[in-house]
Amino acid sequence: MTNALLNAGIMLVLGVVVAPVLRRLRAGPLLWGALLLVVLTTVFDTLMIAADLYVFDPDLILGVHVWGAPVEDFAYALAASMLLPALWTWLGRRGGARAAGAPGPGASSATGEGTAR
Repeated sequence: MTNALLNAGIMLVLGVVVAPVLRRLRAGPLLWGALLLVVLTTVFDTLMIAADLYVFDPDLILGVHVWGAPVEDFAYALAASMLLPALWTWLGRRGGARAAGAPGPGASSATGEGTAR
């Protein structure tokens, strides 16, 4: 299995899972975040490949490069730009519901200690 095929499958599943959440968010910040991650991936992947920190098997990549980074490497940046806002939304909503049920400042606790009068 090539990296492109693996990335396509993962991106498809991820897209189906996060699409309902991402549709409700503003597109501008999502697109700017994705663009920033793509630019950073381009720069740092190229530098790390040039420094021989890692090497791609030519049989597993398409052979198309952006600057020095293979296009398959950009799937991780795009996946992060989709998954992190969705997780932030899911976890924030859950944390907000938990905080709504929590007693406010000055409320009595289970031990009977309240605020001083």
